Amino acid sequence: MVTPCDVPVGVITGDDVTKLLQHAKDNGYAIPAFNCTSSSTCNSVLEAAAKCNSPVIIQASNGGGQFFVGKSIKDKDACAVGSVAMAMHVRTVAPFYGVPVILHSDHCAKKLLPWFDGMLEADEAYYAQYGEPLFSSHMLDLSEEPDEENIAICVEYFKRMAPMKIWLEMEIGITGGEEDGVNNEDVDPEKLYTSPEQVYSVYEALSPIGNMFSIAAAFGNVHGVYKPGNVSLQPARLQTHQEFTKEKISASEDKPIFLVMHGGSGSTDEEIATAVKAGVVKMNVDTDTQWAYWDGTRKFVAENSDYLQGQIGNPKGPDAPNKKFYDPRVWIRKAEESMGERCGVSMEKLGSKGTFPPKKPESGTTPIYNFKPNTHNPLKDAVEGVSKMVASAMGK
Repeated sequence: MVTPCDVPVGVITGDDVTKLLQHAKDNGYAIPAFNCTSSSTCNSVLEAAAKCNSPVIIQASNGGGQFFVGKSIKDKDACAVGSVAMAMHVRTVAPFYGVPVILHSDHCAKKLLPWFDGMLEADEAYYAQYGEPLFSSHMLDLSEEPDEENIAICVEYFKRMAPMKIWLEMEIGITGGEEDGVNNEDVDPEKLYTSPEQVYSVYEALSPIGNMFSIAAAFGNVHGVYKPGNVSLQPARLQTHQEFTKEKISASEDKPIFLVMHGGSGSTDEEIATAVKAGVVKMNVDTDTQWAYWDGTRKFVAENSDYLQGQIGNPKGPDAPNKKFYDPRVWIRKAEESMGERCGVSMEKLGSKGTFPPKKPESGTTPIYNFKPNTHNPLKDAVEGVSKMVASAMGK
């Protein structure tokens, strides 16, 4: 049995994120990252994590942020506002579930950088008030750009994130398929496989800034849903990346890089296990949980069709009410339960199940409003501290 990682429950940030991901790498498991689009889907994930004794990652996509704020809102900052709203919801309720939660934002292509900027602005404002960023981590997916540009942009953003200890996930090499408006269905198949040299170039550029970063290296991954065997995954390549970087930096650790797996739908259990063994600490899950959420609703409607044809009138009589069936709290709950079950499947496959027994608080002991502003500006302190370190290193 794995000794639980010594991190707090609720949303974790900074050193606790590093500690948890290192714990996953050292103990041979990965943490599933679920895309959420509503408070309901967030709660499904949190409930599943508590039931499965597992840490978890909740992530907002650009489209998920838009949905959270409301599809009718056309403001240029709508996606960022919705993502911030989701983050605030998770921060408010997560402590009650008793497990550690990494709050993340998913793929951000170059055209979506204003969304990323908006979330970072929220992180900085939150940090100034509470001493930690709003989100635990963010992802930049500039894999469609030339490697040099991809890495250079990541470096600039990582410099901005490092004083707040926000984890950066980046992608090099392309994940095929289509997700959230980014379409790579017709990409050159060779680009679906990242080379060890590409991975090391990322490590070489980011490590001087800090160690809080992970790399989504492509090994044939494709977004979407496919039958096992229909996608040519080569997870063994990930171990080659580790070995190449280990030799380059003369590392004592066999797996010096934190790796991430995207496009996991259709992967066999063996492929997932091979990826985790090679140092994958996070795997994205979206398509399968989307189906599970709908499937819970579908089954409920199929089983109760006679009670869902009108507000009044069912097999019990023409005047019998149907409110107990069409109340959203009834059928949405079925969707949540179904999605939660599928989340549990991912936790089991990735080995995170059972790694963190929930520490649920006693009833009434968690503050209803758990936000306490600081009296000073920690972001200013952090930036000034980093500036002094740099000046000292340069002999100024």
